[in-house]
Amino acid sequence: MGKERLAAFSDGVIAIIITIMVLELRVPQGGDLAALRPLLPVLLGYVLSFIYVGIYWNNHHHLLAATERVNGAVLWANMHLLFWLSLVPLSTAWMGEHRSASAPTATYGVLLLAASLAYWLLQRTILAAQGPESRLAAVKGDIKGKLSPVFYTLAIVLAFVRPWLADGLYVLVALMWLIPDRRIERVLSDSPGEGDASAAPTGAAAVSPPEPGTAPRRTRS
Repeated sequence: MGKERLAAFSDGVIAIIITIMVLELRVPQGGDLAALRPLLPVLLGYVLSFIYVGIYWNNHHHLLAATERVNGAVLWANMHLLFWLSLVPLSTAWMGEHRSASAPTATYGVLLLAASLAYWLLQRTILAAQGPESRLAAVKGDIKGKLSPVFYTLAIVLAFVRPWLADGLYVLVALMWLIPDRRIERVLSDSPGEGDASAAPTGAAAVSPPEPGTAPRRTRS
């Protein structure tokens, strides 16, 4: 089946997640810059979560761009990822209201860990649906994808010792993923386009357009 509805639904859910996070921000109780000081932890949490959601949207977009077909397993794997991402506003608000508390900081790490594993599962499910000849099969050696769960697990443990160290690891992973990964883009650019002569079926000759000012040649049937 096609991937268009899957992509459209995922984009809508992610847009709603960002909207909910914005609505969690309260209006400052004052007309000067000092009124922003009590809201600073919540605002910083929103910025961090916005970056994470943006990273997932970016990678999800590239993943589907290299996907040729989906099945029922892919649909459910995608829903699994969206489930964990839909909890980002709740976890962000809790951590923002209690920045120095261990439980909210650790819960935020559990959520990020679950989302990263869900994305990995979605990627593996898409690979299984397309087979070993798919374009995604050429994308291997994802070092960042392997390091992220390790950092999340370490941050969850550190949240019960020094919550600010856990926050630092969350920021580190976000900065690490802000570096663009061009592998899927290279795979897509190397694939023959619809108008490429190399994409013509076997046995069919590529027809060149007539030169300007000349009449097209008639071919014998």
